[in-house]
Amino acid sequence: MNVHVYAGKGENVPVAKTNGVELAYETHGDPAAPALLLVMGLGAHLTDWPLEFTEQLAANGFHVIRFDNRDAGLSTALDDSGVPDIPALMGGDRSSAPYLIADLAADAAGLLDTLGVQRAHVVGASLGGMIAQQLTIDYPDRVASLCSIMSTTGDFTVGRPRPEAAAMIGRPPSASREEVIAGSVAGSRVIGSPGYPATEEYLTARAAAKYDRAYRPLGTLRQYAAVLASPDRTQALRRVTAPTLVIHGEDDPLIDVSGGRATAAAIPGSTLLTIPGMGHDLPRELWPRITAAIARNAA
Repeated sequence: MNVHVYAGKGENVPVAKTNGVELAYETHGDPAAPALLLVMGLGAHLTDWPLEFTEQLAANGFHVIRFDNRDAGLSTALDDSGVPDIPALMGGDRSSAPYLIADLAADAAGLLDTLGVQRAHVVGASLGGMIAQQLTIDYPDRVASLCSIMSTTGDFTVGRPRPEAAAMIGRPPSASREEVIAGSVAGSRVIGSPGYPATEEYLTARAAAKYDRAYRPLGTLRQYAAVLASPDRTQALRRVTAPTLVIHGEDDPLIDVSGGRATAAAIPGSTLLTIPGMGHDLPRELWPRITAAIARNAA
């Protein structure tokens, strides 16, 4: 195992070297239990999988692995790749994207290699759902089951954001810690679950902790470039044979529920769970329902 420990911002985490990058990760639960890999979304950290949520999954009988994707958290920042041209990417010129979703999926497969995990149950949220889908497409023998949460297929006619949510992605980086935290809280209000609103205290504490752990706005842009430059997965998803659960909030303003419905329609035999009042987040009130559904699909 090619692993060392990285001390970042007061945090000691193991780091796996794979696919030309270093991925910070954590594990929870019994190492002898079936592995469950959690893949987070755009600009997100492994800590965006709440610890209690992770522990609930571990209590369902899994050895849970959560990690930072490249260009996020304490994993490798590809700053030498520069700043992608988002308008050009939206216009179809993919030349400024330094990597694709397939590369992020290869990172995840490499992490499993490093940890000696032959097959894992894979759960991805948002961009993490796209990565989980691609991992299942490219490495079908490595995925015991798939759960795609608040994600979409790469077909840009579905899962489209509302204008107020789309405006958040293109915001310029903030100049100060206070501005970043305030912007994060405001953004969470835009995309969060209307039926399960989070408290101001919770959103502020989460945003502050994430900023202090690592703030990488240009990394987030490069991840977004990967989304824009990657091909539609719809046809490839039709070949997926892993037991698949698709979970989507019916009130998701960032990735419309049509993205989840299209994902479920593309994957043969999949189960679709849409949740009224849920937006583009993981409300605490829904953790027991979501973790139980993941466990049922894995079984």
